[in-house]
Amino acid sequence: MRRCNACRNQTIDFDHKDSALSRFLSNRSKIKSRRETRLCAKHQRKLATAIKRARFLALLPYVNR
Repeated sequence: MRRCNACRNQTIDFDHKDSALSRFLSNRSKIKSRRETRLCAKHQRKLATAIKRARFLALLPYVNR
């Protein structure tokens, strides 16, 4: 069984102020699936929450034009 990168490293913390969150977005600014990000369910939920907070604070776009 393959472990997710966040579980393996134990240092990855998803912060809404981090500009590197954009690597978890598709070219249309949709959140990538668990298969694409290779995260477990727990960390995928934390990632989604951080992205949604960043969008609300206008740090990430809702749509990419």
